[in-house]
Formats: sequence, C-alpha cells, structure tokens
Amino acid sequence: MAQFGFENDIQSILKLDMPILNAPMARWQRKASSSNTSSLNGLSPGKPTNVSLSSSKTPSKTPGKSKKTPSKIGGDRFIPTRNSKQMDVANFLLTKENEPLDANTESQKAWSVSLNGYNIEDAKILHFGGKPLNAPEGYQNNLKVLYSQGSTPASTKKTRYISSTPDRILDAPDLRNDFYLNLLDWGSHNILAVALHNSVYLWDATKGDIILLMRMEREEDYICSLSWTKDGSYLAVGTSDCKVQLWDVENQKRLRSMSSHTARVGSLSWNDHILSSGSRSGHIHHHDVRVADHHIFTLTTHTQEVCGLQWSPDGRYLASGGNDNLVCVWPRVHEGSAGNDTQFVNCWSEHQGAVKALAWCPWQSNILASGGGTSDRHIRIWNVNSGSCISSLDTQSQVSSLVFAPNYKELVSAHGYAHNNVVIWKYPSFSKVAELNGHEDRVLSVILSPDGSTIASVAGDETIRLWKSFELDPWKPCHTPMQQRPCKPNSAAGQA
Repeated sequence: MAQFGFENDIQSILKLDMPILNAPMARWQRKASSSNTSSLNGLSPGKPTNVSLSSSKTPSKTPGKSKKTPSKIGGDRFIPTRNSKQMDVANFLLTKENEPLDANTESQKAWSVSLNGYNIEDAKILHFGGKPLNAPEGYQNNLKVLYSQGSTPASTKKTRYISSTPDRILDAPDLRNDFYLNLLDWGSHNILAVALHNSVYLWDATKGDIILLMRMEREEDYICSLSWTKDGSYLAVGTSDCKVQLWDVENQKRLRSMSSHTARVGSLSWNDHILSSGSRSGHIHHHDVRVADHHIFTLTTHTQEVCGLQWSPDGRYLASGGNDNLVCVWPRVHEGSAGNDTQFVNCWSEHQGAVKALAWCPWQSNILASGGGTSDRHIRIWNVNSGSCISSLDTQSQVSSLVFAPNYKELVSAHGYAHNNVVIWKYPSFSKVAELNGHEDRVLSVILSPDGSTIASVAGDETIRLWKSFELDPWKPCHTPMQQRPCKPNSAAGQA
C-alpha cells in the first residue's frame, strides 16, 4: 500500500494545474497585443476611427490570386500553399503546352472543377506570353524549342493570296472557237500576240498599246497558230492556207512565207533557229529559217491533226500531241541531217481523247505533262527517260492547255466542257490551290507572262483574262511594270 501512495504523490507533483507565471508569451498573445497597440497609436482627435479586423487574420484567398499586397502592419510572413497535387497538375500543364488546343474548352473546365474542386488552369506556375513553337517530329530536346522562341521566316511569312477575279480583261472579237488551234502567245518583250480570225494583234503589256501586225488577203482564210522566238523579236504565224509566215515585229515586216504542208498549220514551236510546225495532215515539219531550202525534216507517226507541239527548255526533245490520242517525244534534229522520218523516243497511247495540252517542267527537264480532251479529261505526268507515267489525275473536264508556273512549282490547267475554268495545282501532289472562274465559254489556251507572275487565258467567249496569281520574288527586280498598272478593261482590237 505504501508503494501506491508514493506513486500518487509523484503524479500530484507533476500535474500542472496552475498557470506558469514566468513562461514566454504565446504567439497568439503577441499577435493580438501588437494589433491592439497599432490600432491605439493610429487614433487621433478629429479623425474617424477605422480599425480593420482582417489585418490580424491570415488571408483566406489562394496565394498569388489576390490583386492587393497584404499590409505589412499586423501582417504575417507570406507562405504560399502548394501541395503536391497542385505541383503535379502544374507540371502536366507545362508539358501539355506543345499539344494542339482542344476546341471543347468549356467541357474540360467543367470536368476539372468537378474532379479537382477548382479550374485546372488556375494551377499554372508559369505562363507564356505567346504560344510555344511545336518541336519538329523526332526532335530530341523539346525544351530547347520551348524556351528559345524567336521570329523565323516560317512564322513571319504572309499567307499567299490569289484573287478570284482577273487583273485585266481584254476584248477579243472574232476569236475562232476551235479547240485544235493555238491562238495566243506571250513574248519575252512582254508583248501578247492573239489571232482574231484572219488578223494578228499585238498588245504591249508594258505600255498598253495595241498594234495590228498583219491581216490575210482572203476573208475566208484564218490564223491557226502563233509562236514567239525565244528573244521575242520574231513571230511565226501558221495559217489555214498551209503556210508558215515569219514576221519581224519591231519593223512590222514579213520576212518570209514558207510552204511545205498540205493542210492547215495548227501548232508551232521554236528551238533556236529550227521552227517545228504541226499540220492537220498529221505531219510535223522542221524548218531551218536560216536557209532558203527551209524544210529539212518530216515526222509522220501521227495519223490525225497535230494540235500540240512543244520543244523542251533544254532543246533535247520535241513533244507532240494529236487528235489520234497519241503523245510522242522526238529527239533533236542534228545539224546537216535531212530526211522524211525519224524514230521517236517515246510514244504513249494512254489518253482516250485528243491531246492538245502539253507542258515541259522547267525545273525537271525529263518531266512532261499532257492533257486529254472531252473523252479523256485526264492530266498525265510522264518521265521521258524511263518512259513511264508517273501520275494521273481525272479533272472531270476537257483539258485544253497546260503550263508550269516555276515561282511556286505549280501546274496550271485550262478546261473546256464542262467547267470552263482555269485551275492551279500544286506539283507533284496535285492538290488544288485555286480555281479561276469567270469565262462564259470553254477556255482554249493559257500562257504564262515572261516574269512568271501572270497567266493569260483566252476562251470562246471572246475575252482574254489576265490573272495575277503568282507573287513575285521581292528580291528580284520586276521587268514588267504591267503589274503596277491600274486594272481597267482594254481591247485587243480597241477599247472594250
């Protein structure tokens, strides 16, 4: 019993029933005492009493969201509250910055409030002023792209604009609406030549002047084809009376008239001093314009009218298309050679309609584009070296003309029935860049301006429309002031 009594005495001694008089003041007591002292010191006679009770309380709002800084008087040290959950969310948001935005942001916000109790966007630790650039696919260091944003040519490049309306409209009365003829050509001196029935008119795109170059003697005769020399000084004219005329444009003088065909001459193409002409008889003649005996070679594979003829830019091959649905590629005629026939390099019969549209690729000398008529409607790309068809596109419309636009590496096609428009395609993907509508009849031909910025289209509605569809390179000088002239209708034979 004595042992139990001793334990009770020890417990009574250790029991703290009385306050500790000499102990330090508690933290809450110091806080209250400091607040009351400050409030009393702020009172003065004649001034209203305005004691804020909230200054002694810890701010209840989320740290970092308050617009006012806590008062130093009576305030405590600022300790941000960032639990592990918020840090994880913030880390997730930072890593998600490079991902594309989801359009359904309201739904995401609702789910975030329901699951987390707050909007997930409020948990951000860092906020970027602009959208970080996405790292390229397979890039190793994503943070290098994320934190080293800068102005790059790709980000500052302006969006290309292609006008759906023509820059100019020229009147072309009495234009012959014949699919098989080539009645338009644009020379290197920025002069546009157009054949109107039995006359040839020249329109100076720089000055706007119109000149009547020639008119055939007989009213029943008509112009079938036109082709400028590379230097733009001479113009070849194919006629319905089976002749090919050569004109000096500057002096407006006919230099010679060459006879060798037995039918109308619907296609022409130059290769230095060699002029090739295609006839309704199916024959292709090579003319050496330097000599009196000009007819030096004849190609006879086509069985119907030759309506398309194009020499390659390097002068190695001649492409021909005919009403017999054939596309043929011929080798260059060598100096001093003469004869009546030669072996073609390639001859393709995949088209199911007449082939008038032919175009060589300026940046790939072995690539040829061809387009078929109403029964075919296809654009086909050929590799001359391998002899294979690389690609084919069904345009759902008659293809009357093709031209490559080197400024943007695109292909321009002109269409007759049933679309009657001009289409710009990205090459070689054949994705449609733009449609140029406005002609009221089938488009017969398109031609590119010397600087490559404008295409001219001529149609059966007796109009020539100029489309400024290709932006000029600002670092290259512009040799054709036509682009800076105001847009107003003109006439190829007078004012519209």
